[in-house]
Amino acid sequence: MGLFAPLNPLLAPWPRVRVWVIGASYGIGAATAQELLRAGARVAISARSEDKLRAVAAGDPRALIAPLDFTQGSDVAAAWERIRAEWGGCDLVLIVAGTHKEIRAWELNEAEADALLEVNLNGPIATVAAVLPGLLAQGTGAIGIVSSVAGYRGLPKALIYGASKAGLINFTETLYLDLQPRGFGVYLINPGFVATPLTEKNQFNMPHLITADEAAQEIIAGIERGDFEIHFPRAFTRQLKFLRLLPYRLYFAAVRKATGL
Repeated sequence: MGLFAPLNPLLAPWPRVRVWVIGASYGIGAATAQELLRAGARVAISARSEDKLRAVAAGDPRALIAPLDFTQGSDVAAAWERIRAEWGGCDLVLIVAGTHKEIRAWELNEAEADALLEVNLNGPIATVAAVLPGLLAQGTGAIGIVSSVAGYRGLPKALIYGASKAGLINFTETLYLDLQPRGFGVYLINPGFVATPLTEKNQFNMPHLITADEAAQEIIAGIERGDFEIHFPRAFTRQLKFLRLLPYRLYFAAVRKATGL
């Protein structure tokens, strides 16, 4: 691999690509599914609400609606088998599903922590475990996982959310190390603030906020380039990447000044 070569193998043109988007009923997942359909891909869309999925598909004959509960392994396995049976395989699995809840240290309780970890960390890991045998058997394919820049370093109000995303970043990095030598693609997607029903709950300033449609365009462009980490908006994520380099004394001071917390 050359110094400036893509870190992932490039996919075929979208009209020849079969994509499964998990977490596609609203927000980034819905916008990405719709953008892929416009590009000509065949797109399976999954989430709990079949009605919302039908609204996302908008009658497009290339959309395959596969409702599931992301936290139920049997649902994921059944949807995966259905998609492969109908299409004869799948080229790209995008795991977008996730949730968010602000938690400070004095609010910590086991039930809420478990609920966040189940969706944000255990769910993606279980899904990868479900789809990998099929991808390995077909000898080609790619997996994209949406994490968050909140996983870069500790942030106030993100006691468990940030931990789940940090774990997901580490998992995806290691997944790449294992699968890239075998010719498979792995994409780590780290958004900044994106306007979705989840971020509407935030009671603080969200710098460089972008729309879900803009996020979808960034994701698809990054996949087309063969990037490993797809992070956006760059004006924000580059600041956070710089903060990752600071020693703790400077990092903690910078975060307290920026957040007031």
